[in-house]
Amino acid sequence: MLTEFNAQTDRFRAPRRARNFDTEALLARSDAPSLANIWTRLADRLYAIPTRPIAECDYERACPGDAARIFHAASAALAHRVDLLGTGPVDLGSPIDWHRDFKTGVSWPNTFMRNINYTNLGSPSDVKIPWEISRLQWLIPVGQAYLMTGDEQCARAAREILEDWIERNPYAHGVNWTCTMEVAMRILTWTWLFHVFNRSRAWSGEAFQSRFLRALFLHGEFTERYLERSDVNGNHFTADAVGMVFAGLFFGKGSASSRWSETGWQLLCEELPRQVLPDGVDFEASIPYHRLVLELFFLAARYREACGLPVPDDYRARVIDMARFTLAYVRPDGTIPLIGDADDARALPFGGQSINDHRYVAGLVGAHWQVPELIDGFSGPRAEILWTLGRRAAASLREEGEKPATVPSASFPQGGIFIMRNERDHVAIDCGPVGQNGRGGHGHNDCLSFEAVLDGVHLIGDCGAFVYTASAQERNRFRSTAYHNTPQIDGEEVNRFIRWDYLWTLHDDAAPDVRRWEANEHRDLFVGSHSGFQRLSTPMTPVRTIVLDHDVHALTITDVIEGAGDHVVTIPLQLAPGVEARENGPGRIILKAGGRDFLLLWSGSAGWTCEMGQGRISPSYGVVVPAIKLLWRRSGPTPATLTMSVSPRPVVAPRSPSEGLQEWHFQIPVGSRS
Repeated sequence: MLTEFNAQTDRFRAPRRARNFDTEALLARSDAPSLANIWTRLADRLYAIPTRPIAECDYERACPGDAARIFHAASAALAHRVDLLGTGPVDLGSPIDWHRDFKTGVSWPNTFMRNINYTNLGSPSDVKIPWEISRLQWLIPVGQAYLMTGDEQCARAAREILEDWIERNPYAHGVNWTCTMEVAMRILTWTWLFHVFNRSRAWSGEAFQSRFLRALFLHGEFTERYLERSDVNGNHFTADAVGMVFAGLFFGKGSASSRWSETGWQLLCEELPRQVLPDGVDFEASIPYHRLVLELFFLAARYREACGLPVPDDYRARVIDMARFTLAYVRPDGTIPLIGDADDARALPFGGQSINDHRYVAGLVGAHWQVPELIDGFSGPRAEILWTLGRRAAASLREEGEKPATVPSASFPQGGIFIMRNERDHVAIDCGPVGQNGRGGHGHNDCLSFEAVLDGVHLIGDCGAFVYTASAQERNRFRSTAYHNTPQIDGEEVNRFIRWDYLWTLHDDAAPDVRRWEANEHRDLFVGSHSGFQRLSTPMTPVRTIVLDHDVHALTITDVIEGAGDHVVTIPLQLAPGVEARENGPGRIILKAGGRDFLLLWSGSAGWTCEMGQGRISPSYGVVVPAIKLLWRRSGPTPATLTMSVSPRPVVAPRSPSEGLQEWHFQIPVGSRS
């Protein structure tokens, strides 16, 4: 109610609030005698992230080849050229239209924020494009280039872009103020840019200094006034709280700054155990969002510690648990299972690794808090660690290419994620709740779905998320049961959609049931089911058993559909991009990928057919690629059983599907709770 009251009054007060917030008002709110004093004071304050200059040669020794990447990205940013969220390279022009979706050409009016319908479900526009552009994270390489070269052109360009943004996005007006999370995320970027450029000649003018600090202060004030609080809070609320911590610690003095930092930190301490389950899994049921939330909770703690403020042991331990989960789900090549939503979101992206390479997260948390298993398990590029923690922390981690410690198979029962793995295999199974305490949020209809890498080759993938408000139809397709590797009965959803336009909610129908989990050096076993089809006129239960044989890199999946009556059962298997498939006789399919052949054998109750079609996978937001999809279908009486086994193709193939499956089939405790 308070937020709504603020919104209604700000319809009339916002322009006056911004107009009256002049330099004198800033100084009064910040307990500073002069603009020069506050600028110097802020420049001398400790920050969450080191921003000391580094010679290009020293950086190259720490992160070979990455300086060229930074200079290339900085050059593109200086030319107002971006490539994000599936836009492809886009020239934003000059001046930049900060309110425009450059994919579709649709713009939003520069009016009071609450008058703007930013979802536009009746059009193909995507509000995430102007939001992402206005986060200004694409300016980070410009700051990195400046720290390596001292080139004033970088400082001047950053100042001009910030001045233009401030001019064209007045307080509480325009699409870039419609979501508080976007305001909070800008606080992170702007405070970092300040600490990079504050002593440059280009940033020395008093007019710019006043305009920049006043705009940043109003960002903190707006975030406090428009916290995205709900009965169940998610990553938006977390980002809001982190933005308050950053704004408060950045300005330091003054009652507002103290209130922001303390209130934001209190909210984070309250939300961390609510949003992150005891096993370290973020409750929104999305691996990409797990990474974002981990970064947010970590950076706030890092900032407090840099300022000499305490971080409770239980807070630190829960963030470390989040990093342990990351270490388990990241595959040896750094890629991740695409479980749940993904919008490419980062808190402060410093590295040039793929958006789906999460290896650095374990290194960040491990190096900062000296966690041996995270340090030992780290692999991959060190750029994120160097820019976030400094050169000494980066040097404490192994160089890219050095072999990390073996990460074992692991279960995360509260989050419902089960990881089977060894040095050559990686299988991620989702048997968890729908997400966000049963609301849906960023979770998909993927209970019992899985991804698989066998003998170093990614064979079975997940569909990803593709887009949000740009297309309600596509949004619902990519979170539907049919798009995931899980059984579907009578065309029903595992969790029902509430309405076609409720893009982040689902009915909480499917209660997961993990019946058995075993992991040892030779074999991992998972048995699970869910209650999503208990609501049918004749209740049905899918029971899935997955076995990974570590010795021969073989994976076996057995589905038992428990119940009675006639039903249509479909079981899809979405192959990873680039995997080819061809039939090789009854119950035999040859999969080809990475120059290797794998044999898929299948058999089951009478009546199953298998068809090969075209599927789609979205590896990142706004991007979709074709991939082969296998679909088993059966119409008839239940119960029914289907078994699939995938393994590197043997030199001499079995004579029949049943012979190839025999040694597995009798070891699987189908439907057993023992």
